[in-house]
Amino acid sequence: MEFAELIKTPRVDNVVLHRPFYPAVEGTLCLTGHHLILSSRQDNTEELWLLHSNIDAIDKRFVGPLGTIIIKCKDFRIIQLDIPGMEECLNIASSIEALSTLDSITLMYPFFYRPMFEVIEDGWHSFLPEQEFELYSSAVSNF
Repeated sequence: MEFAELIKTPRVDNVVLHRPFYPAVEGTLCLTGHHLILSSRQDNTEELWLLHSNIDAIDKRFVGPLGTIIIKCKDFRIIQLDIPGMEECLNIASSIEALSTLDSITLMYPFFYRPMFEVIEDGWHSFLPEQEFELYSSAVSNF
């Protein structure tokens, strides 16, 4: 499955992010296959990177030409996105709903992650339970 089929509008400018106890942030909203990213592209403002699998519920509201998406996350965060343009808002909301409810677990982010560095050691073979058990069981017989 190509995630590009599910993403109708990949990028929207002038989106305002509202979160409890944080100032509002205006920036660019980008949708990727696994993340929702909002960046104001300023040095002193943080970005929002949200995995689609962390999204629990989506609520859409429209007031004139402005659309609002309220995202309720599985970690109890509530995020409000004010998106200019009703069509963009509907496209973003439907894309998020489709990407956050994928059927197959093999389409999730860990199966697509490719590290940009060389793996030096294999952690699965650095600790063998059978050898550790033999070591401790021989130490117990000395008592």
